[in-house]
Amino acid sequence: MKQGCTIALDAMGGDHGPEVVVPSAVRYLAANPYVDIILVGDEPRIDAILGKASRERLRIRHTTQEVAMDELPSKALRGKKDSSMRVAIDLVKEGEAGACVSAGNTGALMATARFVLKTLPYVDRPAICTAVPSMHGHTHMLDLGANVDCSAEHLFQFAVMGSELVSAVEGIERPRVGLLNIGQEEIKGNEQVKQAHELLSKSNLNYVGYVEGDGIFVEDIDVVATDGFVGNVALKCSEGVAKFIRHTLTGQFKRTWYTRLSALAALPILKSFRRTVDPRRYNGASLLGLRGIVVKSHGGADEVAFENAIYIAEKEIHANIPQRIGEQVGQHLGREQYRETA
Repeated sequence: MKQGCTIALDAMGGDHGPEVVVPSAVRYLAANPYVDIILVGDEPRIDAILGKASRERLRIRHTTQEVAMDELPSKALRGKKDSSMRVAIDLVKEGEAGACVSAGNTGALMATARFVLKTLPYVDRPAICTAVPSMHGHTHMLDLGANVDCSAEHLFQFAVMGSELVSAVEGIERPRVGLLNIGQEEIKGNEQVKQAHELLSKSNLNYVGYVEGDGIFVEDIDVVATDGFVGNVALKCSEGVAKFIRHTLTGQFKRTWYTRLSALAALPILKSFRRTVDPRRYNGASLLGLRGIVVKSHGGADEVAFENAIYIAEKEIHANIPQRIGEQVGQHLGREQYRETA
């Protein structure tokens, strides 16, 4: 029988705040009978949106502050202790919730989560990880923006954490791990990437070597590790290409009466393609390396996308991700070989 769990939602975070978070919570509860949800935020505003909707397995934790999307992380950390974001993360630390989901300010979320929950032993920096569609299903990438400048040791840690996440939530015994680089040849890459390659080659991860940018989407790879600057650019480029393809196809099919008829014939294929590359299906990035579960939703997420972020949080609770990552990180990063190489 499926175990129950509780998830805290930052109801005020994101571009749309409670107007998206609250309906998403109601829909998710209706479809998932073993989940309880705590909506954290302005209670009168949340109440008004809830209206006559069922409140079974749902409660509200009132807060008096919000973190703006453009607010400095340091300001949010010091001056917003009663913000919906901070309180939602506090609920995870106190054990009242198994995970926190927020569409709010990424920098503030990472800074607050790291301050409140702390990092796991041997983990220097948490990393943002999400899945992207590929020819073989999907590939998990990290880091995606939390750490702009990374050392070889950080890249190694990201690879270990990503491998354990995929093993736990996807059921893959030995995920294939690659390191993002400008080429697959040994001589290519900067010093950090080359040193990380050496560390990974000596590890007992299922490391397959360097992966180029196109390999994220076409190679049979489960985890791609990179620094936050490159990872974020790669992610945004892929999202832009997907939008460009959809826009171009739509324009071409609407061009003449003949192309409109062709569009009707191709409609099943177009729908399938749209679903495959729909970013809402992949919304929800995990903040790995913390002593608790925090999932970051895209700021502009709609109800479908935000529900997917809640689903990811639930999966990670059932998989006990922080404990599993902590154990694996300890085995890999606590080994004498790693300390000597690092």
